Amino acid sequence: MTADAPTATDRRLLEAAVELSRRCPPSPTAFSVGAVIADARGAVLADGYSRRDDPLDHAEEVALRGLPAADPRLAEATLYSSLEPCSARASRPCPCARLILATPIPRVVFAWREPAIFVDCQGAELLREAGRSVIEVPDLAPLVREVNRHLL
Repeated sequence: MTADAPTATDRRLLEAAVELSRRCPPSPTAFSVGAVIADARGAVLADGYSRRDDPLDHAEEVALRGLPAADPRLAEATLYSSLEPCSARASRPCPCARLILATPIPRVVFAWREPAIFVDCQGAELLREAGRSVIEVPDLAPLVREVNRHLL
């Protein structure tokens, strides 16, 4: 297995993020996304989904709000997101890729690259350029597209 290949734990936690996305209140102007932050052993530290607490919430920001920024477990954590973390957004000044880069989280795993419906997303590229490990698991993307069929 290469460093960029997802593990069984990665798949399990990414599937959990997809399941969280099913809780999102539907929106004609936003994707339904789930996110999980897990420690190095795969124990869930925090999770979230789009629009959970506020109509403008993105899943990654909800999950990140669930942990103190100084939590030492973040240095070995992985963030799982059903959709590629955004690199631009209209609703708030800081996109999810930048929120992740403000933490020491070294690894991000996602299922579906964000299609250019709302913005031209380059979240995976931004994270990689900053030295983060980014793993895409495209065989889970059909599950994410199904959750977001209202936009397609």
